[in-house]
Amino acid sequence: METKNWIGGEVVSVVEDRKVVYNPSNLTEEVGVVHCSNENHVLQAETAAKQGFKVWSSLPSAVRGSYLSQMADALQKNIEELATLSSREMGKPIAEMKGEVLRAVNLLKYYAAEGVRSNGNVIPASDSDVLQYTKRVPLGVVGIITPWNFPVAIPIWKIAPALICGNTVIWKPAEIASLTATKMMEIFSTVQLPEGVLNLVIGKGSIVGKTLLEQVDIDAVSFTGSSNTGIQVASICAKRNIKYQTEMGGKNAAVVLNDANIEKTVPIILSGAYRSAGQKCTATSRIIVESNVYENFVGQMERAVSELVTGNALNASSYLGPVASKEQFDSVSAYINQARTEAEIIGEGMSSIESEGFYISPMLATGVDPKHTLVQEEVFGPLAVVLKAQDFEDAMHLCNETVYGLSASVFTNNLSKAHRFLDESDAGMVRVNQETAGVEYQAPFGGMKQSSSHSREQGQAALDFYTSIKTCAIKYSF
Repeated sequence: METKNWIGGEVVSVVEDRKVVYNPSNLTEEVGVVHCSNENHVLQAETAAKQGFKVWSSLPSAVRGSYLSQMADALQKNIEELATLSSREMGKPIAEMKGEVLRAVNLLKYYAAEGVRSNGNVIPASDSDVLQYTKRVPLGVVGIITPWNFPVAIPIWKIAPALICGNTVIWKPAEIASLTATKMMEIFSTVQLPEGVLNLVIGKGSIVGKTLLEQVDIDAVSFTGSSNTGIQVASICAKRNIKYQTEMGGKNAAVVLNDANIEKTVPIILSGAYRSAGQKCTATSRIIVESNVYENFVGQMERAVSELVTGNALNASSYLGPVASKEQFDSVSAYINQARTEAEIIGEGMSSIESEGFYISPMLATGVDPKHTLVQEEVFGPLAVVLKAQDFEDAMHLCNETVYGLSASVFTNNLSKAHRFLDESDAGMVRVNQETAGVEYQAPFGGMKQSSSHSREQGQAALDFYTSIKTCAIKYSF
């Protein structure tokens, strides 16, 4: 398979800058070829999206919703093929990948229904014979920049609300997820969206992303990726007065209190920390445990981690697959090596590896200061660090001692402390007796502090980003 751009409803092939993609589970297996675009392709997409906006924004929202419903049906028919390709491209275990595609299906259905929901409010006027009301209006052309770790779900939870609101889209996926993006556009082509509504441009951030942000006449940008890049995106958009949202890093804490049910807690934290090889911005990377249950918890976690199997992403017995790329492998390995030399390793998984790949066994560490690099920096890999807390107040202090504020969870049977945790945690998504990494598609998604630009994705909140509010008033006895 080879990547292709989709611009103005047509396939635009690119032949230059050929890069072979190898399966991170088996580096001898070629998955496909990525061709990176140039500035002209981005500018072509701009023209197509602007022309498409005139048609798309004028359609009744119910009609736009019908298109999204058809996109959902098309995606659902191709779950097996798309999930398998994604697993081979970036290494996420096949069961997780199928779940991700299904999430995308549900997101499309959810936003399709917005086409027949109310759009605005009637507001009382101080004068007589005046009808005053608000309505949502589309922004125009939206730039969507998506990461590789959720190659299907994240693009859809940006694209679907953007489209239902009447915007057109220029989508730049991560290079590592470009084959998946191409396949998604092939699937969506069966729906026959109006020309220019959804445009895909494959390429490097330094070329495609830069051109999209600095040259294209866009009305909004939605970005998910690293904190450093997100800050650059925000800076460029702010200078151009372009509406933007950035979802960036996380250093998410799971807090285990003295009254927690340890037997139930361990597998939940295990999933939050090590599913997808820890390559989630919401992954549990700090585990804060009250002192009275510390030894019991650590003992059970050590046994549980040691039983985790790392293997080929298409092997159903693999709890976690490889990390996604050589760059990711080198980055995570540096943290793993640091943990071996500067921390105490209290748990490490096993493997069923049958081929050369970017495999990193899950690791549980302790014995480091709360300000240590392993506690403060986002590893984005299968490494979690355990910290001991003296009491609830100490646990809350440790939980909030980070520049990030994406997700946090507490494990307790104490209702009072559960509510205190929900109130006092400096995180955008807080949960009780649930993993940090499991946020439902109909709920707002986003963080505080350095984790995001403070708007929200998903749910009804996404509609606020992809529209402007227009206030209308008419005096009908004039």
